[in-house]
Amino acid sequence: MTKTEDRIEGRRAAPVGPTLLAPEPLSQNVSRRLSVTRGRDTAPELAVRSALHARGLRYRVDVAVLAGSRRRADVLFTRARVAVFIDGCFWHGCPEHATWPRHNARFWRTKIETNRARDRDTDQRLERGGWTVIRAWEHEKSEAVADRVELAVRDAGLAEERRRG
Repeated sequence: MTKTEDRIEGRRAAPVGPTLLAPEPLSQNVSRRLSVTRGRDTAPELAVRSALHARGLRYRVDVAVLAGSRRRADVLFTRARVAVFIDGCFWHGCPEHATWPRHNARFWRTKIETNRARDRDTDQRLERGGWTVIRAWEHEKSEAVADRVELAVRDAGLAEERRRG
């Protein structure tokens, strides 16, 4: 049997990543909803970016942050070395809003826990490389997230001025 023929909870599965197979969706509606879920330019990301831009901050969007990986920051301040990630409550297991689906429960638990572990690994690798990492949940108010980001960027700018002068 090939990977795509392997079965998870009695349903045909398709490859998702190196070790995780996606089960068939419960219905066509579920399939359609998951297929149109945006990976970038989500409403929370746009709101935070708008708030940052209004404050005069300029940044890069959806940028690969670790060489040799597909991990991408939602907002990146290269000079200040600040990486911002706006995490979806479902996909990243928000402690306040996460839901654990009953259908294909084992698959989704593994998927979300894998996302969380990858997030922690990304944070650690960036911090070891001298980056400030800011993670925000999609439910957080965009102005509050922008406050945290602006403070980190401005602090990085002050630290840079001190080093120079």
